[in-house]
Amino acid sequence: MQMLIDRELNTKDKIIKPDFSTKTGREFLAFYLQTKFKQILSHDKKTEKPIFKEINPNFISKFSRRLIENPHKKFLIGVSGESASGKTTICKQIKKTSNELNFPLEFLSIDNYFNDISDLIKKYGNFDALRDNGYDVDSPESFQLDLLKEDLTKLANGQDIMAPEYLINGTGISVPKSIPIQSKKFILVEGMAAMYKDVKDLFDVKIYIDIDPKIQKKWFMERASKRNQSEENALKHWDYIGAAAEKYIRPSKHEADIIVNGASSLEYFSQIIEFIHSATNCFIS
Repeated sequence: MQMLIDRELNTKDKIIKPDFSTKTGREFLAFYLQTKFKQILSHDKKTEKPIFKEINPNFISKFSRRLIENPHKKFLIGVSGESASGKTTICKQIKKTSNELNFPLEFLSIDNYFNDISDLIKKYGNFDALRDNGYDVDSPESFQLDLLKEDLTKLANGQDIMAPEYLINGTGISVPKSIPIQSKKFILVEGMAAMYKDVKDLFDVKIYIDIDPKIQKKWFMERASKRNQSEENALKHWDYIGAAAEKYIRPSKHEADIIVNGASSLEYFSQIIEFIHSATNCFIS
């Protein structure tokens, strides 16, 4: 991928930047981006650990049509996948690289839209006891989906928001209007609920992070250890998330535009963002 980046940066075949406010200019941009995306896919197939596992055959034409017909609306990119699939780590890496390149991308975690369950935590003593008494944390009813849809619509239309913050300290508290989120050109939205009913239809691009179950379990247990969970409790929660994934998350896999390998290197993800950045900034003004 570094070779493609260097080629973009050093090419002498510069193109005069079209007027993207016109339909003709946007049509050129859509065609140009298609060729660059195909370059990425061609290179990716030859790597030892490809990022792209599957691409919806209608994705490129759908994305191009959206770019041409509705250029002023911000691009919402939904990233879903099972627990410990690598989706949060990947998205944070993409955000970090975008910041370094001054690429107009914002990041929003759907985990912050969990319902406030502080009263239930107090009633049962802790989250594990609440889960063992039947609370289904991954169900659509456990999220503030109406608020999420409202906030995503605002972001897509250019309006900044204040997202809630769900505290991960075991209290189950959700703090309203706590995290400032800017409406940038691209908004990366990560969480299992990205593919839930109604919410998924708001996204221009739907990405599913897929992972080998053995790697997933290894990562899950390592994360549980860092959170000071006992092995017994971690294994109990592992069984729960497997059943929840089968019910709520895996069925959405076939609706994704892009299925990504969660075990690919983070550096490689960064290189793809860098290539996209260099390719879209090589025009002569």
